[in-house]
Amino acid sequence: MRRVLLAATALMLTLSAGHASELKEFPATLAGHAMIPAATFIPAPADAPADLKLSGKYVTPMRRVEAPGTVMGRSANRPTGLSTPFNGQPIQGHSGIKRMPDGTFWILTDNGFGSKLNSPDSMLYLNRYRIDWASGQMERLQTVFLSDPDKKVPFRIVHEGTEKRYLTGSDFDLEGFQIIGDKLWIGEEFGPFLIRADLTGKVEAVFETEVDGKVVRSPDHPAVQAPATPATAIETRVRRSKGYEGLAASKDGRFLYGLLEGPLWDMDRKDWESGNGRQYLRILEFDVQAAKWTGRHWKYVLDENGLSIGDFNMIDASTGLVIERDDNEGVPEKACPAGQRAENCFHALPKVKRIWKIELNDANVGQAARKIGYIDLLAIQDPDKKARAPLSNGRFQMPFFTIENVEVVDADHIVVGNDNNLPFSSSRDPNKADDNELVLLRVPELLRAR
Repeated sequence: MRRVLLAATALMLTLSAGHASELKEFPATLAGHAMIPAATFIPAPADAPADLKLSGKYVTPMRRVEAPGTVMGRSANRPTGLSTPFNGQPIQGHSGIKRMPDGTFWILTDNGFGSKLNSPDSMLYLNRYRIDWASGQMERLQTVFLSDPDKKVPFRIVHEGTEKRYLTGSDFDLEGFQIIGDKLWIGEEFGPFLIRADLTGKVEAVFETEVDGKVVRSPDHPAVQAPATPATAIETRVRRSKGYEGLAASKDGRFLYGLLEGPLWDMDRKDWESGNGRQYLRILEFDVQAAKWTGRHWKYVLDENGLSIGDFNMIDASTGLVIERDDNEGVPEKACPAGQRAENCFHALPKVKRIWKIELNDANVGQAARKIGYIDLLAIQDPDKKARAPLSNGRFQMPFFTIENVEVVDADHIVVGNDNNLPFSSSRDPNKADDNELVLLRVPELLRAR
């Protein structure tokens, strides 16, 4: 019987994880395009430490830079035109989105400059926006900074000795969130941890991640130390920067579904978790009322090994949307000649920037979430000329290195946004830092697909 069950599971993985060419592609039509210029900054709160008034002082390894605007940002060694440090905190790194009943959107900012080491002066916060799709404007209505005045974070933070204890990108890397009742739930990458805060941003609890009843950690977890000798391995199952990237919630708010960005390390096989040669990511279930992991999970099978996910939000009780992407960026019109690299062209164009509709329910717990179909973010139709950026071969593209925001707007539309990794991504122009972009897509066929 056990062999039969294993075979059935393997078959489920195979059937649910077919290549994109084997599954249904649905059309996407551009219905709106809004953006915030890359060089947009807000002041740190008045009661924040002086260190947070100037951000990006540590983006150069082993070197503190205090002079504003003196270290050029680079993307694949291409200058992006924006230099750190910045006066204030940059509006950037959009890594999670939630539509509210009043039509506004909360958007999460990630750790700042990309790593634990270079972001101790980058504040962690969310912004609430009103979006005017007709004008393409995003109006910032409210900012909530995360803090830990009650010392609920179980490790030493950067601003440990201050009264407000504002959190920074060296404490956590925020990547996905949900608002349930009067609580804010955030999935982050360093631990990876699940954080609960109130709606003022005050941390109430921090939960370690459990898989199959055991705590799993990444090399950036505060409890993980470098080995005493170079030959000694660090036993961590989560790869650096591959903790939570998506955090979905059941429609009744009872459960959270944390989707890791990369596969877990299989200690026995000495390889990344996979089935039939295809790597998969864990979707872990957390009971909000009981405040604990349920032990249930689903497998999100990557279309190709080595791809990453960008965000995850539910559509209804059993289906959701997942962004799946490669690490490339750029547009064909500004590509380098074949086999060449230069500072003013793109040498590796994106090939996989998709949004998948998936199904997870009680019937496939522990197995592969069924992939129903997808839209291609590199081939968006624009018949009504909504694009505020040049088209490629008559199609609108989202050619960004990281696309980390997807949310359902209504029965026909979704909203999708990039993480511009300021000042380290330049995806539309080789030498211009990416703006923060949101697009409204009409995708009724995708949302209705079964």
